[in-house]
Amino acid sequence: MAAEPEVVVRALREEALRLYPDESAALLESRPVADILAILESEPAPRAARVLEGLSPQVAARVLEGLEEEAFRAIVSASDPARMAPLLAQMAAEEREGRMAGLPGRLAAELRGLMAFPPDSAGAAMDARVTTFRTGTTAEAALARLRTLREREFEDVFLVDGEGRLAGVVALEDLAVAPPERRLDDLVRGAPTPVLGTDPMEEVLERLEGLTAGLPVVDFEGRLIGVIRQGEMIEAAQEELSADLQTMVGASRDERALSSVPFAVRRRLLWLHVNLATAFLAAAVVGLFEETIARITALAVLMPVVAGQSGNSGAQALAVTMRGLALREVRLAQWRRLAMKELGVGLLNGVAIALVTGAGVYLWSRSLDLAGVIAVAMVISMTLAGLAGASVPMLLEAVGQDPATASSIVLTTVTDVVGFLSFLGLAALFAGRLAG
Repeated sequence: MAAEPEVVVRALREEALRLYPDESAALLESRPVADILAILESEPAPRAARVLEGLSPQVAARVLEGLEEEAFRAIVSASDPARMAPLLAQMAAEEREGRMAGLPGRLAAELRGLMAFPPDSAGAAMDARVTTFRTGTTAEAALARLRTLREREFEDVFLVDGEGRLAGVVALEDLAVAPPERRLDDLVRGAPTPVLGTDPMEEVLERLEGLTAGLPVVDFEGRLIGVIRQGEMIEAAQEELSADLQTMVGASRDERALSSVPFAVRRRLLWLHVNLATAFLAAAVVGLFEETIARITALAVLMPVVAGQSGNSGAQALAVTMRGLALREVRLAQWRRLAMKELGVGLLNGVAIALVTGAGVYLWSRSLDLAGVIAVAMVISMTLAGLAGASVPMLLEAVGQDPATASSIVLTTVTDVVGFLSFLGLAALFAGRLAG
């Protein structure tokens, strides 16, 4: 008869785990890991898997680490891979791989695929060790569990519902001073709009402005799978900026300073051929005025001045436009406004530079006509260069291409052609007066 109460308790426990796995998981979270292990290893794998999936990520990871090999294999095999992958991601990489080595090959490959994200995605930059609590948890219970966590690098704690979906974020300072019986739900300040693990980092970086907490990352069902912390976001922003600087001049985003020679050649050679073709285009424009240059040799000396100034003017407009696109300050719908602004800036700068250039050329050549030609050409070329600097990245964006991709190569061609055409064209038009 003495054993009957134990049998009844066991039967009640089994029924509770079968009928209310999420509620059971919530109760078990406050127990030592050893107690959870003892219960789950004594239950059928499907039932234990359902309870394990309901545990918070930190607790579940510790339970997975402590499971016997046979129990680990059975419970993971009985779980939903999409629910199990974020839990496995909480484990240290070496420990995780050692445990997964005993799983069936197809299941292990599926789990690795679910844990892998594209290199330039939110999932690749996130920290899977996210601190979560269920809605309804009290401040006292939350603080007690925080003290037991091995990892101490948490800035905020996230609330999730019974399905693991994000419900809010609680700042640590609010939790620390809250009355013990206060529910975390009452401390929620709101949560940043989460991003999907597959979202590109370009979109993630849009959320940087005004963000003081980590950025939550969710799966396609809205379950919290990680957090991108401030350090990772800053590092990603720096990486994005450096990548844009490389692509603007025709280098690949994925090339590094110590990449192999063949890799670098493969990534750069195509754009060097494009640059060669555009250089021939600019040379062809100069060739149209070969006779004029032969008659007025001073033109050959002054051509680089016009082309260089127009190139600088276009590069300034390009840099400002690229920054605006990267920070989402401008959109395609604002192209006309941006173009008119850069047109005005180029015109005014062109007039100011033209006055100095004209004066310098007059002192050098004692030719008022030559000074006038280069001054007018400077105004025309710098004005159109500013317009081109704003337009090139916008056009690339409009056709669905990365606006940073070789923008400077295209812009250099435009500014060279415009500079040579305006200067040599005007010189040809007034060749009679210049030659005289």
